[in-house]
Amino acid sequence: MGSRAAAEPAPNEAVVRVGLRVRGTVQGVGFRPWVYRLATLQGLGGFVRNDSQGVWIEVEGDPESVRLFPEKLRAGAPPLSRVQAVEAVQLHPHGDVAFLVSASERETGVAAAVPPDAATCAECLRELFEPRDRRYRYPFVNCTDCGPRYTIVREVPYDRARTTMDAFALCGACRAEYEDPSSRRFHAEPNACPDCGPRLELIRDGRPSLFREEALRAAVAELVAGSIVAVKGLGGFFLAADGSREDSIARLREKKRRPHKPFALMARDLEAVRSFAQVSDAAIRALLSPAAPIVLLPAKAHGGLAESVAPGLSEYGVMLPYTPLHHLLLADGPPVLVMTSGNVSEEPIAKDDLSAREKLSGIADAFLLHDREIHARADDSVVRAIGDAVAPVRRSRGFAPDPIALGFSAPSVLAVGAELKNTVCLTRDGEAYLSPHVGDLENPETFDFFEEVIAKLERLLGVSPTAIAHDLHPDYRSTRWARRSDLPLIGVQHHHAHIASCLAENGRSRPTIGVAFDGTGCGPAGDLWGGEILLADLAGFRRLGHLRPIALPGGEAAIRQPWRLAVAALSDAGESLETLSAIALERRNAVRRLLDKRVASPLATGAGRWFDAVAALLDVRSEISYEGQAAIELEALAAGHYGEPLPFEFGSDAAGAFEIDLRPAVRAIVLALGRDEARGPIAAAFHETLALGILESCRRGRTDTAVETVALSGGCFQNRRLTERAVSLLEADGFEVLVHRRVPPNDGGLALGQAAVATWRLTHGGRN
Repeated sequence: MGSRAAAEPAPNEAVVRVGLRVRGTVQGVGFRPWVYRLATLQGLGGFVRNDSQGVWIEVEGDPESVRLFPEKLRAGAPPLSRVQAVEAVQLHPHGDVAFLVSASERETGVAAAVPPDAATCAECLRELFEPRDRRYRYPFVNCTDCGPRYTIVREVPYDRARTTMDAFALCGACRAEYEDPSSRRFHAEPNACPDCGPRLELIRDGRPSLFREEALRAAVAELVAGSIVAVKGLGGFFLAADGSREDSIARLREKKRRPHKPFALMARDLEAVRSFAQVSDAAIRALLSPAAPIVLLPAKAHGGLAESVAPGLSEYGVMLPYTPLHHLLLADGPPVLVMTSGNVSEEPIAKDDLSAREKLSGIADAFLLHDREIHARADDSVVRAIGDAVAPVRRSRGFAPDPIALGFSAPSVLAVGAELKNTVCLTRDGEAYLSPHVGDLENPETFDFFEEVIAKLERLLGVSPTAIAHDLHPDYRSTRWARRSDLPLIGVQHHHAHIASCLAENGRSRPTIGVAFDGTGCGPAGDLWGGEILLADLAGFRRLGHLRPIALPGGEAAIRQPWRLAVAALSDAGESLETLSAIALERRNAVRRLLDKRVASPLATGAGRWFDAVAALLDVRSEISYEGQAAIELEALAAGHYGEPLPFEFGSDAAGAFEIDLRPAVRAIVLALGRDEARGPIAAAFHETLALGILESCRRGRTDTAVETVALSGGCFQNRRLTERAVSLLEADGFEVLVHRRVPPNDGGLALGQAAVATWRLTHGGRN
């Protein structure tokens, strides 16, 4: 909905008054100070206040100034705000000549949007390192342009009394700023200083606690000495260690029981990042943005970091400091820190002091705490530069719960997402609010977090869902949770939800050729899909084609042990198992017997499973310790190499859908290995093969449907090489290509697709 200007006044009317309802992300972002400054500059009287629906403004004065006010209001809105709508209504003049900022009003009904947390702004950073400033080296400096938001809010309207900052009474100086409309700290709810705000505490076994500056300096000394320090951050605890010390990182891996999965890094500044990684313009924009996510960057050789930071990979996950505390730790200590989530065994990130000390005491040598409560967990977001932009891999701190417009209004729906990389989504008034990253629901603590996030979204948005959307997989814990509800249920097929999420974030609803490439998901008949070419819109889908199925000998064991998939691929292609000579003969033969007997060997079309099989064929990874490891390392092997596409063919299945047959590619790989060809170019050739397969499949889809728009979604499109090559080939052939820019292509974006499909069906009807 756009702005609606006030009605034209009568010709002889000297003064008019208009009420303006402003909806969107307009609380906690400096919006009221902006309204005050604008109204005062225009010589208008009236007031502005927060309420449960957003911001309410009444302006009175010269008719022309009042008429232009909504347009100027939008044009100069603060950078962290997002104005969804400005609705105007004519009022009777009150005779106001002064403009006031009124106290917030709490009402029932629709709740205002809560902004995401934002990285420290330039002005606050200047104060942090200015010795003459009263907030010099204060680790909690913030203003209306930066600092905690979502992680400290208990309920709306967003005022200090409804945040975890209510425990800290403002001192006189901070109170004066807080009440001064001309200050950038006017109603900055987390506002504080060393005299009245949160303080640091360092705890080490057997030693007295240290506080404030002493705590900070001691934590830095611990990091310099090679210790592991648990640091309480914005949305939870992190484990920090010197990124250049192999001994520290190896010890962290051992204690965290994380043998291979890469650790995130936090670098002092861009200069430090450039010393060990290649940084594109798109990556720089992401690193310096208010969201300040982890950005996946190509590694430079001999960057001076510990080898065990990202074993087997050709890239690092890097972020810049996004809180004053981070800036202080990195300014005084090592220029690059490992900064990994403070959890164990895929549990949610720890958020309170007691549970953190209990769970992390076997890992951390010291704890750097503070006494500002974290109300809502929010792990770091992760993005990857693909082409000239970035795509989310994990959407959490800095992005959530910023909504995505659906483009149509519908009853409120709760979408409960998938089993892995879970997020949930709640819709309200034509907008979809995707939660921060929840995680893998197989863990009981994560499932508790799942329920906690649902309750928080419902409370903050002020809505109760009328229906629940869920995946078709009957054993997903999210699906089982939905079925225990008394609300109507809307089942959404996994890969349809992937394509719908891409359509929704791109503002589309018309039929599109959807390429959904991921690991495995439940098909409509309970079969295993994952390499799908669909004709899809928000109403439903039709399967046009898919990858040839590959057997999963041992079921879930094949996902954990990709060599089993390699055995299946070789057997299906009629090749000898000698290519897998690194695997013991009796193990290969045992798996071959499962395949021959068709026992415990379900078929799956998953593109991710083909990546796994090829990774094992090339001796990249025969067993994995984290989800997607084999495919990630296969992409790393391909980096810097070129490979001609391998042969493949097209067939058809029993239902008449076309089938991309990769058996010729398997035979070509065996032949290349037999000639002792380098593995890097073979890995590159496999990526080229899949990209070409996508192009040829979409050409078939275009011939069948006359549709010329393609949507790429699913976890495989986190792969930079595959995505960039597929987009290049498709666009060169005349297709319009939709990709993800706001939500992850993996299962972290699935809830958005479920919500989009469910709301469309409730308002427009649907298929499937």
